[in-house]
Amino acid sequence: MAKVLKVSESGYYKWARHLNAPPTNREKEEIELTRIIHTLFWKYHGIFGSRKITRLLNGIYHKPVNHKRVERIMSENGMRSKVGRKYICTTDSNHDEPIAKNLLERDFTVTEPNQKFVSDTTEKTTKQGKIYIAAILDLYGRMPVGLAISRRNDTQLVMSALRDMVGRGCGKKGSILHSDRGSTYASKEYRKELEKHQFICSMSRKGDCWDNAPMECFWGKMKEEWLDQPYDTIEELKKDVYEYVWGFYPRQRPHASNNYITPAEYYAKGKVVV
Repeated sequence: MAKVLKVSESGYYKWARHLNAPPTNREKEEIELTRIIHTLFWKYHGIFGSRKITRLLNGIYHKPVNHKRVERIMSENGMRSKVGRKYICTTDSNHDEPIAKNLLERDFTVTEPNQKFVSDTTEKTTKQGKIYIAAILDLYGRMPVGLAISRRNDTQLVMSALRDMVGRGCGKKGSILHSDRGSTYASKEYRKELEKHQFICSMSRKGDCWDNAPMECFWGKMKEEWLDQPYDTIEELKKDVYEYVWGFYPRQRPHASNNYITPAEYYAKGKVVV
């Protein structure tokens, strides 16, 4: 049999001994790691890749585990993060309203809360029709601070998100609020609301999504991680949006730019309590 299968006799006997032997400590550890990784992966809705799972694992496991090992275990067991983004442009740049200067110039670094904010609008369709979502992030920790949802993509939508941010105690005199150059953000009503709170308006260059990359990234993650199924009703969709923006994203989702802690944890470290 060994000659037919082209293997050595010693190799066969070594395999046979291993087959009947009790699992080694390494094998026991591998089984335990696989169980924990599987639990973490599905606890976070099958969203995270090996690096985030590694950070979570090392927070609870009794000894450090290399991310390459986690990557291998996940691959062997069919655990893969959700990938691929599709951005939908909701920007209407064909208007005669004044355009603000791009003050950020893709510099998204901050040292404390309330320095720089990014904002944008996206859409999602249900069987009952389309809804529009406007949100604002504080670049400190990528923390969501304002949200509004409407059946209409109009100035009132973005003003509602801004008022939501202010109502939560976010923003201060001199805060930069960045957006694209869409008609809703360039409108007189919206600019007047910014001036009322002494916020400084900043806008992306025309058709350049990288000028507002953190916001585009936020929408992409929300859609691929949380809103990746068809919706029958608008209320079902709104419920999931609120759950993601105010629950999962800030409080459960580690962020790479935050050294793998959640936006809420990062934001709390820099928030000045008066």
